[in-house]
Amino acid sequence: MNALNRMGERHHGIHVAPLQKEHELVAWRTAIPRADRIRIREHTCDCRTISYELCQGGGLMFVRRTYRSGGVVVHESDWLRTGEAEPLWRLLLLGQAR
Repeated sequence: MNALNRMGERHHGIHVAPLQKEHELVAWRTAIPRADRIRIREHTCDCRTISYELCQGGGLMFVRRTYRSGGVVVHESDWLRTGEAEPLWRLLLLGQAR
């Protein structure tokens, strides 16, 4: 949930860019608990129907996609090494991956 500022207004986080005509397809999978603790390194604003989180756990990183519309559905990208997950996160933010 987004935090409220002193004026009682929602604080928005970053938004993903519109999907580019040519983009990479991410193999989204059903979320399965694989690590005792997950650290969220970065996240997009949850004011939209779909939000994303760059997560780290068990020495690997992955992107979590949360879809909210009449319920909540969570998917994850493959669990990757940092050098592979961070570029995926950037592509997603730039609209070059979905």
